[in-house]
Amino acid sequence: MAKPASKDSTADSAADRAAAAEGANSGAEGGHQAGSDGSMRPESYEAALAELDTLVARMEGGSLSLEESLAAYRRGAVLVKFCQQQLEKVEQQVRVLDGETLRPVPLNTTGSSAEGGDNDL
Repeated sequence: MAKPASKDSTADSAADRAAAAEGANSGAEGGHQAGSDGSMRPESYEAALAELDTLVARMEGGSLSLEESLAAYRRGAVLVKFCQQQLEKVEQQVRVLDGETLRPVPLNTTGSSAEGGDNDL
């Protein structure tokens, strides 16, 4: 007869199951690489968004246990950080390509430039 597991080991095993379930579900999305912290890092911005959408839907569905919800939240935080970093990289590339010439152009109520015809854009 097996001894009952302690409360700590039960919580740990539930967290391990949640992480394993997360890994199996995120693996179905494709495109992941191991990150420096041991978590799976998405290969692209699009893969991260797709996985994040899946996580949000699962969390909103209300069928996750507390441990699974916590694991999903942590994974979501990693994905959001990854997406923010990707967007910052692309923004920097656009700045370099455009030579910092991007700037907002104020529009008047007729929809034309408020400064008149001599735009240097």
